Amino acid sequence: MIITFANGEKKEFLHQVTGRELLSLFGNADYPIVALKVNNEVLSLNYVLDVDATVEPVTLDSEEGAAMYRRTLCFLLAAAAKKVYPNLRLLVGHSLAHGYYYTFNNSNHKTLDLAKIEAEMHAMVEKDLPIETSRISYEAAHEYFEKANQPATLNLLNYLSKPKFLITKLAEYRDLYFQPLLDRVGFIKAFELLKYDDGFLLRFPKSQTPDKLDTFEDVPKLFNIYKEYKNWGKLVGVSAVGDLNRLIENGQIDDYMEMCEILQNNKIAQLTADFQKKKSARIILIAGPSSSGKTTFAKKLSLNLKVAAYNPSIISLDDFYLGAANAPKGDDGKPDFECLEALDLELLNQVLLDLMDGKEVDLPLYDFKTSSRRKETKKFKLPENGILILEGIHGINEKLTAKIPAELKYRIFLSALTQLNLDDHNRIPTSDNRLLRRIVRDAQFRGSSAAQTIRMWRSVRAGENKYIFPFQNTVDAFFNTALDYELPVLKVYADPLLRVVKPTEPEYNEACRLLSFLQNFSVVPANSVPRRSIVREFIGDSAFSY
Repeated sequence: MIITFANGEKKEFLHQVTGRELLSLFGNADYPIVALKVNNEVLSLNYVLDVDATVEPVTLDSEEGAAMYRRTLCFLLAAAAKKVYPNLRLLVGHSLAHGYYYTFNNSNHKTLDLAKIEAEMHAMVEKDLPIETSRISYEAAHEYFEKANQPATLNLLNYLSKPKFLITKLAEYRDLYFQPLLDRVGFIKAFELLKYDDGFLLRFPKSQTPDKLDTFEDVPKLFNIYKEYKNWGKLVGVSAVGDLNRLIENGQIDDYMEMCEILQNNKIAQLTADFQKKKSARIILIAGPSSSGKTTFAKKLSLNLKVAAYNPSIISLDDFYLGAANAPKGDDGKPDFECLEALDLELLNQVLLDLMDGKEVDLPLYDFKTSSRRKETKKFKLPENGILILEGIHGINEKLTAKIPAELKYRIFLSALTQLNLDDHNRIPTSDNRLLRRIVRDAQFRGSSAAQTIRMWRSVRAGENKYIFPFQNTVDAFFNTALDYELPVLKVYADPLLRVVKPTEPEYNEACRLLSFLQNFSVVPANSVPRRSIVREFIGDSAFSY
């Protein structure tokens, strides 16, 4: 067996080796090596290599290492919570400010002693307990999770129908995890349990600084949106993927899809009513991360504004790009189209001021093929009772419209917050929902492969963290664009796109991870999706023009 290292060096082994046995062959790093990338797939250090492979280290401060850290931390919490409160059911929620929100089902959170759970976690870390994996039969898995009081996991197993399952063990605790964990808990140093609302936050460090926690910065409006949707999910009996699969298999999914669409449309109507309360507002600014459905949301909001007797007009911020010749340069020397200064802010603010004064303006038109502004312009005047809608990455940044009085503006932040979990302890990241949306959309309409979209995703996320998320607490309203039935629809499109990513491509690990995630969902055909749904922005055949 030949092992090829990242520096090109090759070494022959006459027997199988684990990743941990290879650690001494790597050079020193600023942070510990916590996993290996084997033929572009991230694997635990206890993984046994038995074929020729190219390997490279995964350090704790890398994106992959940070993801394994967070998953392992969740596993550590579940093990400690089970030991301290064996009769309580721990439930994971969504992410919030570099942490995950947790509750204990049907318990009084005020009586919970988080210090005991945290102390048990630290004790396990101090002992550097190993994390072991083993395979058990379908029958044994059912029996175990029934006794462990994990009905969501048990329900999910009903629709996976695998002959055996990989079970992860820490001390006496066992659980089902769908992605690799660290092979020992001694790597887990920085974390805290913080009481929050009716539960608590499991806080973890940023990937760049894995040995320390940042100061907690609350996002209460975002949390309240999530909580509202989570309560709705409980009310209708769909809180986890197993519940959703049951509806699909029983032929009841169409009613649920309609319910999801009605709920979202009602929320848009409520947002319109809230906008009306700010009687001075005449400009609606919409921002959200990639694939949050900004374009379709703007169109649906426009329809609701018309019902409320407004005359809305959508202006594209893209048309205010300075162009490649005049855009600021990034660190790579290429035009940086993501930064705020890539837009003609002076022109934008003057146009908005003139429109607010009732003047006719010349709107610029941008040509993406030439990366420059067209010579021709578009005449535009705001009609009576007119409302301007602007959507784009910088929509909620105050610097975008610095010259426009605050009373004229109403700012909306969009996010795709699914309230669904895989089971009690395995959450569905919002970013995964958006990434799958983008993979499907880019393949459908932009001729991009899954590998190309995945390759861009890191820089896209970096732009979001820099230009969008820092301003989310300044908005007038949050809006959830997720539809809890959409992942079974996206699976139809995304699955074949992800399967063509090769082990020789750097994006292979992410493709494998997403494929593994999608395996948990049954399938919903696209023809069931309403033509005005936000989902249509990504799969096509929308009633809206884009």
